[in-house]
Amino acid sequence: MKLTLHDSLTENAWAREAEHIIEKCVHCGFCNATCPTYLERGDERDGPRGRIYLVKQLLENGSVTDKSVRHFDRCLTCRSCETTCPSSVSYGRLIDLARDAAEAQAERPWYFQLLRWLLLQILPYPSRFGPLLRLGQLLQPLLPGAIASEIPAVQKVRPYQLPSLARTMLLLGGCAQACATPRTNIAASKVFARLGIALIEPDTAGCCGAASYHLSAHEAAREFARKNIDAWWPYIEKGAEAIVVTASGCGTSVKDYDYLLKDDPHYASKAKRASELAKDISEVLSNEDLSQLQAKPYGKSLAIHCPCSLQHGQQLPQAIHSILKTMGIEGAETTDNHLCCGAAGTYTVLQPALSRRLRDKKISSLMTSCPQEIVTANVGCQMHLAAAATVPVKHWIEVLDEITR
Repeated sequence: MKLTLHDSLTENAWAREAEHIIEKCVHCGFCNATCPTYLERGDERDGPRGRIYLVKQLLENGSVTDKSVRHFDRCLTCRSCETTCPSSVSYGRLIDLARDAAEAQAERPWYFQLLRWLLLQILPYPSRFGPLLRLGQLLQPLLPGAIASEIPAVQKVRPYQLPSLARTMLLLGGCAQACATPRTNIAASKVFARLGIALIEPDTAGCCGAASYHLSAHEAAREFARKNIDAWWPYIEKGAEAIVVTASGCGTSVKDYDYLLKDDPHYASKAKRASELAKDISEVLSNEDLSQLQAKPYGKSLAIHCPCSLQHGQQLPQAIHSILKTMGIEGAETTDNHLCCGAAGTYTVLQPALSRRLRDKKISSLMTSCPQEIVTANVGCQMHLAAAATVPVKHWIEVLDEITR
């Protein structure tokens, strides 16, 4: 696909990058067949190929329409289209570049702008998000059913004393996960300790920056990345083997730190090293001797949900299945595994109706064989699915912790 940059954009780095990405597209349309929003709405502009044409229009005209921005906003950034694309078009990167460029021109309704601002001010900060979450949980019985169902249940946890072990790895605490699903990282720490690995979670590390980046607050995302690198660096210098990430959406973001900070002279090399060390928890465990864990039977049938960020973003579609199978757990039959559940970070708040329709379809696909539980690998997906599922939804590492206790 050829295009001619508008005169105002010829010296613009993001525009040249977007141009190179678009030039790979042969407009075959294979991407539309696996795009959740296109399949749901049937509108070419709500599919990857249509959005690529809208970005092309932006680059050639030097401006963007409000209608185009609405179609950009509806994109889940699930990257299912990237897995399907025969031309290896980096669509996820393209749509983020386009959103950022369109942000200054977008004229969204005031309440939508306020909602985006609130998300940026609250979600990435556990000290702000945590108290609001606890307040919502306290008031849950008094709230309307549609709102109350979206508030995750309280997870009570016991303090865990990290043992002193020869091998060390870093563990990302994150933001929403630290408040809403604290059992995940505690379960991970226990499993790794049984393998002789101490997971260290530095206090000064926090949000990975994904929410900010996808809401076009790119500099805020870079600042989160810098803060995390500063927190991890002393441990990296001492030989930490990996940066373990239990939320697959955050893992995709951390693996992209080298791109995010490529132009930062003070952090570029450190960011590259951090990206190299960043691993989804399933990647690390896949390379360990799991026979040490001596698993007992679980006794419940599980439907395994592989989040988009794990199967499309990190290209690890079978990692969870493989580990659980090694530990004697066969996943229940499911369908349409490549399609997004509709969580997609802040999408549940910004596009609630479409998000819930996608969730209903995903739950139906996961419940094909009537499993007793659903396991997933991302905090956003976990909370989103749990709000509507008729069976418990948990992170898969919790199951591994239970059967190896």
